[in-house]
Amino acid sequence: MACAYLFVPGDSERKFTRACSGAAQALILDLEDSVAPDQKIEARRIVQGMLHQAPAGKALWVRVNALDTGLTIADLAAVVPAKPFGIVLPKCRGGADLAQVSHYLDAFEAAHGLNPQSIKILVIATETGEAVFGMGTYRNVTPRLAGLSWGAEDLAADIGAMANRVNGAYTEPFRVARALCLHAAAAAGVPAVDTVCVDLEDPAVLINEAREARRDGFAGKLAIHPKHVDDINTVFTPDAAQLAWAHKVIAAFAAQPNAGALRMDGMMIDRPHLRLARRLVGDT
Repeated sequence: MACAYLFVPGDSERKFTRACSGAAQALILDLEDSVAPDQKIEARRIVQGMLHQAPAGKALWVRVNALDTGLTIADLAAVVPAKPFGIVLPKCRGGADLAQVSHYLDAFEAAHGLNPQSIKILVIATETGEAVFGMGTYRNVTPRLAGLSWGAEDLAADIGAMANRVNGAYTEPFRVARALCLHAAAAAGVPAVDTVCVDLEDPAVLINEAREARRDGFAGKLAIHPKHVDDINTVFTPDAAQLAWAHKVIAAFAAQPNAGALRMDGMMIDRPHLRLARRLVGDT
Protein backbone atom coordinates (compact mmCIF):
# COMPACT_ATOMS: atom_id res chain seq x y z
CA MET A 1 0.00 0.00 0.00
CA ALA A 2 1.45 3.33 -1.06
CA CYS A 3 1.58 6.30 1.31
CA ALA A 4 1.69 9.13 -1.24
CA TYR A 5 -0.33 9.11 -4.46
CA LEU A 6 1.13 11.81 -6.70
CA PHE A 7 -0.92 13.32 -9.51
CA VAL A 8 0.98 13.82 -12.77
CA PRO A 9 -0.63 15.85 -15.61
CA GLY A 10 -1.32 13.44 -18.42
CA ASP A 11 -0.02 15.85 -21.03
CA SER A 12 3.37 16.52 -19.40
CA GLU A 13 6.14 14.03 -20.13
CA ARG A 14 8.57 16.32 -18.30
CA LYS A 15 6.62 16.11 -15.05
CA PHE A 16 6.25 12.36 -15.48
CA THR A 17 10.02 11.96 -15.79
CA ARG A 18 10.49 14.02 -12.65
CA ALA A 19 7.88 12.01 -10.75
CA CYS A 20 9.52 8.73 -11.74
CA SER A 21 12.72 9.78 -10.00
CA GLY A 22 10.89 10.79 -6.83
CA ALA A 23 9.78 8.90 -3.75
CA ALA A 24 6.08 8.49 -4.56
CA GLN A 25 5.28 4.79 -4.95
CA ALA A 26 2.00 5.52 -6.73
CA LEU A 27 1.68 7.94 -9.64
CA ILE A 28 -1.73 9.04 -10.92
CA LEU A 29 -1.49 9.99 -14.59
CA ASP A 30 -4.27 12.52 -14.92
CA LEU A 31 -6.62 12.80 -17.87
CA GLU A 32 -9.16 14.88 -15.96
CA ASP A 33 -8.72 18.24 -14.20
CA SER A 34 -5.12 18.98 -15.17
CA VAL A 35 -5.74 18.55 -18.91
CA ALA A 36 -7.51 21.23 -20.97
CA PRO A 37 -10.55 20.05 -22.96
CA ASP A 38 -8.83 20.54 -26.31
CA GLN A 39 -5.84 18.45 -25.15
CA LYS A 40 -7.72 15.36 -23.96
CA ILE A 41 -7.10 13.26 -27.07
CA GLU A 42 -3.39 14.09 -27.18
CA ALA A 43 -3.11 13.43 -23.43
CA ARG A 44 -4.43 9.90 -23.94
CA ARG A 45 -1.62 9.24 -26.42
CA ILE A 46 0.98 10.67 -24.03
CA VAL A 47 -0.35 8.60 -21.11
CA GLN A 48 -0.12 5.46 -23.23
CA GLY A 49 3.59 6.18 -23.63
CA MET A 50 4.01 6.84 -19.92
CA LEU A 51 2.42 3.50 -19.05
CA HIS A 52 4.85 1.70 -21.34
CA GLN A 53 7.69 3.32 -19.38
CA ALA A 54 6.49 2.18 -15.96
CA PRO A 55 9.53 2.21 -13.64
CA ALA A 56 10.15 -0.65 -11.25
CA GLY A 57 8.64 -0.17 -7.83
CA LYS A 58 5.96 2.31 -8.89
CA ALA A 59 2.27 1.68 -9.45
CA LEU A 60 0.89 3.73 -12.34
CA TRP A 61 -2.76 4.72 -12.04
CA VAL A 62 -4.79 6.72 -14.55
CA ARG A 63 -7.46 9.20 -13.50
CA VAL A 64 -10.05 9.07 -16.24
CA ASN A 65 -12.74 11.65 -16.87
CA ALA A 66 -15.98 11.28 -14.92
CA LEU A 67 -18.84 9.22 -16.30
CA ASP A 68 -21.07 12.24 -16.89
CA THR A 69 -18.56 13.74 -19.34
CA GLY A 70 -19.02 11.01 -21.94
CA LEU A 71 -15.22 10.62 -22.12
CA THR A 72 -14.71 7.67 -19.79
CA ILE A 73 -15.00 4.84 -22.33
CA ALA A 74 -12.59 6.53 -24.74
CA ASP A 75 -10.13 7.10 -21.89
CA LEU A 76 -10.30 3.43 -20.91
CA ALA A 77 -10.00 2.27 -24.52
CA ALA A 78 -6.80 4.27 -24.84
CA VAL A 79 -5.07 3.24 -21.61
CA VAL A 80 -6.15 -0.34 -20.83
CA PRO A 81 -3.97 -1.90 -23.58
CA ALA A 82 -0.94 -0.38 -21.83
CA LYS A 83 -1.86 -2.21 -18.60
CA PRO A 84 -2.17 0.47 -15.92
CA PHE A 85 -2.05 -0.74 -12.33
CA GLY A 86 -5.39 0.91 -11.72
CA ILE A 87 -8.00 3.48 -12.64
CA VAL A 88 -8.89 6.48 -10.49
CA LEU A 89 -12.60 7.23 -10.89
CA PRO A 90 -13.50 10.85 -10.10
CA LYS A 91 -16.91 12.23 -9.15
CA CYS A 92 -18.20 8.74 -8.44
CA ARG A 93 -21.79 8.84 -7.19
CA GLY A 94 -21.84 5.40 -5.58
CA GLY A 95 -21.66 1.69 -6.11
CA ALA A 96 -23.60 1.79 -9.40
CA ASP A 97 -20.95 4.03 -11.00
CA LEU A 98 -18.20 1.77 -9.67
CA ALA A 99 -19.97 -1.30 -11.09
CA GLN A 100 -20.37 0.38 -14.48
CA VAL A 101 -16.67 1.18 -14.78
CA SER A 102 -15.78 -2.31 -13.57
CA HIS A 103 -17.95 -3.78 -16.35
CA TYR A 104 -16.20 -1.57 -18.90
CA LEU A 105 -12.87 -2.88 -17.64
CA ASP A 106 -14.15 -6.47 -17.87
CA ALA A 107 -14.74 -5.94 -21.57
CA PHE A 108 -11.48 -4.16 -22.29
CA GLU A 109 -9.42 -6.73 -20.37
CA ALA A 110 -11.05 -9.55 -22.32
CA ALA A 111 -10.49 -7.75 -25.62
CA HIS A 112 -6.79 -7.28 -24.92
CA GLY A 113 -6.05 -10.64 -23.31
CA LEU A 114 -5.42 -9.27 -19.83
CA ASN A 115 -6.09 -11.21 -16.66
CA PRO A 116 -9.68 -10.67 -15.50
CA GLN A 117 -10.04 -7.96 -12.85
CA SER A 118 -6.30 -7.28 -12.87
CA ILE A 119 -6.85 -3.51 -13.10
CA LYS A 120 -7.85 -1.95 -9.77
CA ILE A 121 -10.10 1.05 -9.10
CA LEU A 122 -9.54 3.86 -6.62
CA VAL A 123 -12.74 5.87 -6.16
CA ILE A 124 -12.90 9.57 -5.33
CA ALA A 125 -16.20 9.44 -3.57
CA THR A 126 -17.38 12.82 -2.26
CA GLU A 127 -16.95 15.35 -5.05
CA THR A 128 -20.67 16.11 -5.35
CA GLY A 129 -23.46 16.49 -2.85
CA GLU A 130 -25.25 13.55 -4.47
CA ALA A 131 -22.20 11.33 -3.99
CA VAL A 132 -22.17 11.91 -0.22
CA PHE A 133 -25.47 10.05 -0.01
CA GLY A 134 -23.95 7.07 -1.87
CA MET A 135 -21.10 6.42 0.55
CA GLY A 136 -22.68 3.27 1.95
CA THR A 137 -23.05 1.54 -1.43
CA TYR A 138 -19.50 0.38 -2.19
CA ARG A 139 -19.41 -2.85 -0.24
CA ASN A 140 -19.22 -6.07 -2.30
CA VAL A 141 -19.55 -4.26 -5.63
CA THR A 142 -16.32 -5.53 -7.20
CA PRO A 143 -12.99 -6.96 -6.04
CA ARG A 144 -11.37 -4.30 -8.20
CA LEU A 145 -12.05 -1.69 -5.51
CA ALA A 146 -8.67 -0.85 -3.99
CA GLY A 147 -9.50 2.23 -1.95
CA LEU A 148 -11.77 5.20 -1.35
CA SER A 149 -10.70 8.81 -1.29
CA TRP A 150 -12.61 12.04 -0.91
CA GLY A 151 -12.50 15.49 -2.46
CA ALA A 152 -13.19 18.93 -1.02
CA GLU A 153 -12.59 21.30 -3.93
CA ASP A 154 -15.20 19.96 -6.36
CA LEU A 155 -17.59 19.40 -3.47
CA ALA A 156 -17.32 23.07 -2.49
CA ALA A 157 -18.28 24.11 -6.00
CA ASP A 158 -21.17 21.65 -6.13
CA ILE A 159 -22.80 22.72 -2.86
CA GLY A 160 -22.07 26.42 -3.35
CA ALA A 161 -19.66 26.86 -0.45
CA MET A 162 -17.64 30.07 -0.45
CA ALA A 163 -14.76 28.23 1.27
CA ASN A 164 -14.06 24.76 2.61
CA ARG A 165 -11.50 25.78 5.24
CA VAL A 166 -11.35 28.44 7.96
CA ASN A 167 -8.01 29.07 9.68
CA GLY A 168 -6.63 25.97 8.01
CA ALA A 169 -9.36 23.62 9.27
CA TYR A 170 -12.14 22.10 7.17
CA THR A 171 -15.62 23.41 7.89
CA GLU A 172 -18.36 21.06 8.96
CA PRO A 173 -19.82 20.02 5.57
CA PHE A 174 -16.37 18.85 4.47
CA ARG A 175 -15.52 17.14 7.74
CA VAL A 176 -18.73 15.15 7.29
CA ALA A 177 -17.59 14.04 3.82
CA ARG A 178 -14.15 13.16 5.17
CA ALA A 179 -15.60 11.09 8.02
CA LEU A 180 -18.00 9.30 5.70
CA CYS A 181 -15.08 8.33 3.47
CA LEU A 182 -13.38 6.66 6.43
CA HIS A 183 -16.51 4.77 7.43
CA ALA A 184 -17.35 3.79 3.86
CA ALA A 185 -13.84 2.44 3.28
CA ALA A 186 -14.04 0.38 6.47
CA ALA A 187 -17.44 -0.99 5.44
CA ALA A 188 -16.06 -1.93 2.01
CA GLY A 189 -12.90 -3.44 3.51
CA VAL A 190 -10.50 -1.17 1.62
CA PRO A 191 -8.04 1.57 2.68
CA ALA A 192 -9.14 5.18 2.93
CA VAL A 193 -6.87 7.71 1.20
CA ASP A 194 -6.94 11.34 2.33
CA THR A 195 -7.53 14.15 -0.14
CA VAL A 196 -4.90 16.55 -1.46
CA CYS A 197 -3.43 19.49 0.42
CA VAL A 198 -3.78 22.58 -1.77
CA ASP A 199 -1.30 24.73 0.18
CA LEU A 200 1.99 24.54 -1.72
CA GLU A 201 3.87 27.15 0.31
CA ASP A 202 3.52 26.17 3.98
CA PRO A 203 4.82 22.65 4.76
CA ALA A 204 3.24 22.80 8.21
CA VAL A 205 -0.25 22.78 6.67
CA LEU A 206 0.47 19.56 4.80
CA ILE A 207 2.11 17.90 7.80
CA ASN A 208 -0.80 18.78 10.06
CA GLU A 209 -3.31 17.43 7.53
CA ALA A 210 -1.32 14.22 7.11
CA ARG A 211 -0.91 13.67 10.85
CA GLU A 212 -4.61 14.22 11.45
CA ALA A 213 -5.48 11.86 8.61
CA ARG A 214 -3.21 9.11 9.89
CA ARG A 215 -4.47 9.56 13.44
CA ASP A 216 -8.05 9.11 12.26
CA GLY A 217 -7.41 6.02 10.15
CA PHE A 218 -6.45 7.07 6.64
CA ALA A 219 -3.78 4.86 5.09
CA GLY A 220 -2.27 7.42 2.70
CA LYS A 221 -2.79 10.79 1.05
CA LEU A 222 -3.18 12.22 -2.44
CA ALA A 223 -0.59 14.81 -3.52
CA ILE A 224 -0.64 17.46 -6.22
CA HIS A 225 3.02 18.44 -6.01
CA PRO A 226 6.27 16.45 -5.62
CA LYS A 227 7.30 18.63 -2.67
CA HIS A 228 4.55 17.00 -0.61
CA VAL A 229 5.65 13.41 -1.16
CA ASP A 230 8.47 13.09 1.38
CA ASP A 231 6.41 14.51 4.24
CA ILE A 232 3.46 12.25 3.40
CA ASN A 233 5.71 9.21 3.32
CA THR A 234 7.25 10.16 6.66
CA VAL A 235 3.91 10.66 8.39
CA PHE A 236 2.24 7.51 7.06
CA THR A 237 5.20 5.14 7.48
CA PRO A 238 5.13 3.43 10.90
CA ASP A 239 8.21 4.21 12.98
CA ALA A 240 10.37 1.63 14.75
CA ALA A 241 8.48 1.88 18.04
CA GLN A 242 5.10 1.39 16.37
CA LEU A 243 6.35 -1.61 14.42
CA ALA A 244 7.88 -3.13 17.54
CA TRP A 245 4.56 -2.75 19.38
CA ALA A 246 2.68 -4.28 16.44
CA HIS A 247 4.96 -7.31 16.22
CA LYS A 248 4.69 -7.80 19.98
CA VAL A 249 0.88 -7.76 19.82
CA ILE A 250 0.85 -10.22 16.93
CA ALA A 251 3.24 -12.53 18.75
CA ALA A 252 1.16 -12.38 21.93
CA PHE A 253 -1.99 -13.48 20.15
CA ALA A 254 -0.09 -16.10 18.16
CA ALA A 255 0.99 -17.60 21.49
CA GLN A 256 -2.62 -17.61 22.73
CA PRO A 257 -4.74 -17.91 19.57
CA ASN A 258 -8.00 -18.53 21.44
CA ALA A 259 -7.71 -15.48 23.67
CA GLY A 260 -10.10 -12.59 23.23
CA ALA A 261 -8.05 -10.22 25.38
CA LEU A 262 -4.54 -10.27 26.82
CA ARG A 263 -2.42 -8.31 29.27
CA MET A 264 0.72 -6.83 27.71
CA ASP A 265 3.09 -4.31 29.30
CA GLY A 266 0.55 -3.53 31.99
CA MET A 267 -2.21 -2.77 29.48
CA MET A 268 -5.21 -4.76 28.29
CA ILE A 269 -5.17 -5.55 24.57
CA ASP A 270 -7.91 -7.26 22.60
CA ARG A 271 -8.80 -8.23 19.05
CA PRO A 272 -9.17 -4.66 17.74
CA HIS A 273 -5.55 -4.06 18.82
CA LEU A 274 -4.56 -7.13 16.82
CA ARG A 275 -6.30 -5.73 13.75
CA LEU A 276 -4.45 -2.44 14.16
CA ALA A 277 -1.14 -4.27 14.65
CA ARG A 278 -1.62 -6.26 11.46
CA ARG A 279 -2.49 -3.09 9.58
CA LEU A 280 0.69 -1.41 10.79
CA VAL A 281 2.86 -4.24 9.48
CA GLY A 282 0.94 -4.40 6.20
CA ASP A 283 -0.77 -7.72 6.95
CA THR A 284 -4.37 -6.82 6.17
